Amino acid sequence: MAKSQWTVDSTHSSIDFSVKHMMIAKVKGTFHSFEANVVADANDLTSADIQLTIDLNSVDTRNKDRDAHLRTADFFDIEKYPSLVFTSTAITKTDDGEYSVVGDVSLHGVTRSEKFAVSFEGAGKDPWGNEKVGFSATGSLKRSDYGLTYNAVLETGGVLIGDEVKVTIDIEAIQQG
Repeated sequence: MAKSQWTVDSTHSSIDFSVKHMMIAKVKGTFHSFEANVVADANDLTSADIQLTIDLNSVDTRNKDRDAHLRTADFFDIEKYPSLVFTSTAITKTDDGEYSVVGDVSLHGVTRSEKFAVSFEGAGKDPWGNEKVGFSATGSLKRSDYGLTYNAVLETGGVLIGDEVKVTIDIEAIQQG
């Protein structure tokens, strides 16, 4: 398959995250609004160009008060920094259908290189004749690397919010004509 333009089918895709809460549990959340510009050979991602933009205002942790707090200057500061942008810089095949994708993550005014493990989940035509592919990705970011340092010390020791944010991405993409 030659390189093609792909767009995200947002109704069949998700970007989810989890972070430790009180050092004993996890808070999970999702971003409902995101888009990606992908130019790739779905059978070999090593030459792909990937740019993913997440609308941080779309954060949803199933708690309106917490979501509102995440949008403030204590966290994302969406008035100044409304989005997270990932741009791939290097892609290495690690196994059959498995890749290491390195790219620049821009968040909260800081850009850093991060690595994600990506799996090719399959390809096929939908009932309307559209070519589709599926990919999943996992990785983690440190909040403090991006200046997201809001926290509270717990009476029992430790902190309220963990520094590591685990990210899980599931993408179904549609080939463009």
